[in-house]
Amino acid sequence: MKYIHPKQYKNAIIKFIKNAFLYYLLPDSSYLKHRYKEVFNVPLNLANPQKFSEKIQWLKLHDRKPIYHKLVDKAEVKPIIAEIIGEEYIIKTIAVWDKFEDIDLSKLPNQFILKCTHDSASVSICLDKSTFDLSKHTWKYAKQHLNDDYYHFENKQWAYKGLKGRIIAEEYLEDDKYDSLADYKLYCFNGEARCVYVTINRFTNLRVNIYDMEWNRMPFDHIHPSTTEIIDKPKNLVLMKQLAEKIAKFIDNPYVRVDFYEVKGKVYFGEVTFYPEGGMGYFDPPEWDYTFGSWIDLKRGAK
Repeated sequence: MKYIHPKQYKNAIIKFIKNAFLYYLLPDSSYLKHRYKEVFNVPLNLANPQKFSEKIQWLKLHDRKPIYHKLVDKAEVKPIIAEIIGEEYIIKTIAVWDKFEDIDLSKLPNQFILKCTHDSASVSICLDKSTFDLSKHTWKYAKQHLNDDYYHFENKQWAYKGLKGRIIAEEYLEDDKYDSLADYKLYCFNGEARCVYVTINRFTNLRVNIYDMEWNRMPFDHIHPSTTEIIDKPKNLVLMKQLAEKIAKFIDNPYVRVDFYEVKGKVYFGEVTFYPEGGMGYFDPPEWDYTFGSWIDLKRGAK
């Protein structure tokens, strides 16, 4: 039997108590103030928020529509969005499972995508089912991602509170230019799409740029450093803007991010996000945190 020093028990108990206090017992507003100071080294102003990062924290506390729980669930959101913009923009769902052990490869096509319905990082791509070893993904889904809690442990993102972790299989869509699908994330303020945060080569060599709606580079970094590489304007940018604003106006809140893909000239809806990076993502230069904040009218998000 392996010997464990009493200090290790003591440290484990202290850590457990600290985590229980921070993540479960501390009121959301107190936790967010603690976390914000930890990230930005300045106090969080909830009484009169000015910055984008501050207003996202305010929205977590005060903008709590029950439909948000469905809108951030990658399976539940699809029929809602299909009603708003049309079924033709929705990526086909092949299956949804509650448990990893329920996945039956024999019933899946040769190519598909696996991911969890309640998080943002659990993606597995199958390009050839004959060489896809599902067992290699057991820990990733069954032990890690299915237990992720984006409310308690990821900056109190209220929309994810109470969401049950499931696994969804989707139709595989292939990008003919980049290593993975270019992801066009439209930032919508008070129902208007004002900029696009675009990522390419997500799984190999991530590149990020931010453009206005005329596809002019915006002079700042946000969350990830930008690249000097020129990312081509999507052919359907105008359509993406129209669709994003339809969705944003349906949601009717101060801020939402609506993501799309463009594959062989066709637009597909990706997801809806209310708190990118939990609202804890940096701006460089930091003045843009205030600029984005000025675009959010919190009167639209009051209880």
